[in-house]
Amino acid sequence: MDLFNTLPPNEINILPRDGEVYYYGHIFNLKTTDDYLQKLLQSIEWKNDEAIIFGKRIVTKRKVAWYGDKPFKYTYSKTTKSALLWTPGLLQLKKSVEKITNETYNSCLLNLYHDGSEGMAWHSDAEKDLKQNGAIASLSFGATRKFSFKHKNTKEKVNIILENGSLLVMKGETQKNWLHRLPPTKKVLTPRVNLTFRTIVE
Repeated sequence: MDLFNTLPPNEINILPRDGEVYYYGHIFNLKTTDDYLQKLLQSIEWKNDEAIIFGKRIVTKRKVAWYGDKPFKYTYSKTTKSALLWTPGLLQLKKSVEKITNETYNSCLLNLYHDGSEGMAWHSDAEKDLKQNGAIASLSFGATRKFSFKHKNTKEKVNIILENGSLLVMKGETQKNWLHRLPPTKKVLTPRVNLTFRTIVE
C-alpha cells in the first residue's frame, strides 16, 4: 500500500520506527510568512548561543531566544537560560500551531541561522526540563534547509526539506530513539528563523 497516496501528508509518519514525526508543509501563505520573518528578525531579543563543550565555553554565531508563559529555567549544553514573556506575535504563532497540532505548549526556543554556514550538530531534545514524550512543534521561516534524523541504535537516516512557512512536529519516543540535526551548507546565503514550541515541566 502506498501511504503517500492514501493519507494526507500531515498524517504520514516520516520515521520508519521508534518515534513519530509529521510534516505539515506550508501553513501560511507567502505574504504572511514573509511578514512573520521580518517581525521575528526585528522584535525578538536575539543573543549568541553559548555551550560548554569539553569544559570550554563556546559562543556560537547562531543566535537564540527563549520565551514562555513565565520565566522558566531551561538547561541544555550545560548552560541555563531564563525565559522571557511571550511577545504578541509569538503568542499568535503559538495559538496557530496549537490549533493545527491539537497540542498545547508553554514555551518556545528560537534559533536564528544567518546563512547556510550555521547549523546544529546531532542531538536530541531530551532534557529533564521537557515533558517526557511531549510534542515539539518546529516552525521554519526564511531559507529552505535540509533537516536530518539518525536512529541512535541502527544509525539509519531520514532527511526532509523544511520550507519557508512550514511546520514539523516531533512526538512520542522520537527524542528517546532518534538524533536530529541541521547540516551546514554552502548553498544557502540567506537567514532562517526556527521556532520550536515545547512544554516545560517544573
